[in-house]
Amino acid sequence: MARILIVEDNAANMKLTVLLLERENHEILQAVDAEEAIRLAHARLPKLILMDMQLPGMDGLTATRLLKSDAATRDIKIVALTALAMRGDREKIEAAGCDGYIAKPIRYQEFLKVVGEMVAGN
Repeated sequence: MARILIVEDNAANMKLTVLLLERENHEILQAVDAEEAIRLAHARLPKLILMDMQLPGMDGLTATRLLKSDAATRDIKIVALTALAMRGDREKIEAAGCDGYIAKPIRYQEFLKVVGEMVAGN
């Protein structure tokens, strides 16, 4: 299927997303911080990045802006995975360049639907 980079600093959330995506036969890359995610994105050019917004050090919004401003990575789809639910958060996430948004806690069917649409190019 597709190569997907998961950027998540919470081990339980990482394990869950990896499990769900491996069951769909996706190739999974993992990063626990934004700096590692940016390096992996350049080196492996995934079809999709699932980006946690609240990361140690550089946050997911900044990482998304950097990836979307770089010609080598700008076409990679990025979906925000976040527990941020305050008014205006979704707008900030979209303004940073995210192509989609999935709220935590993850609802499996919605999660797999969004991932499927993104890797299909919709």
